[in-house]
Amino acid sequence: MKSEAATPAAYIASLPADRRTAMTEVRRVVRARVPKGLAEVMSFGMIAWVVPLATYPDTYNGQPLMYAALASQKNYMSLYLMCIYSGGDREATFRARWRGGKKLNMGKSCVRFGAADDLDLPLIGESLEAHTVESFVALARSVRRGR
Repeated sequence: MKSEAATPAAYIASLPADRRTAMTEVRRVVRARVPKGLAEVMSFGMIAWVVPLATYPDTYNGQPLMYAALASQKNYMSLYLMCIYSGGDREATFRARWRGGKKLNMGKSCVRFGAADDLDLPLIGESLEAHTVESFVALARSVRRGR
């Protein structure tokens, strides 16, 4: 469900009470743990933490490089963790260490959840700290050169 909200706060305020509670808790963890230098914005109808274009303008689509995002979908909420999707064994390590309240429901980078209690928030926070902005940009550059 793509939102037309102009700000992350407006996005959260537009949600039903149960989702507002969960999204507020997850957003709090993400905001506290993402690397310094990222910007919190609305992007593609969801809350996103991105590398500003002033820092890395050479993206494949002209949009800021996304590090993480948070969205309320029709049947679940999603936390997109590009920081674990982007190379090495990060995704496998994340899956192996999962201790969330429920079985991990995850695509490549998208962790789906119904409540904040479904998530392993300490592991998510640790994963969000895996990169600096500089190391994430270097990884994005290396992936683009490899194509």
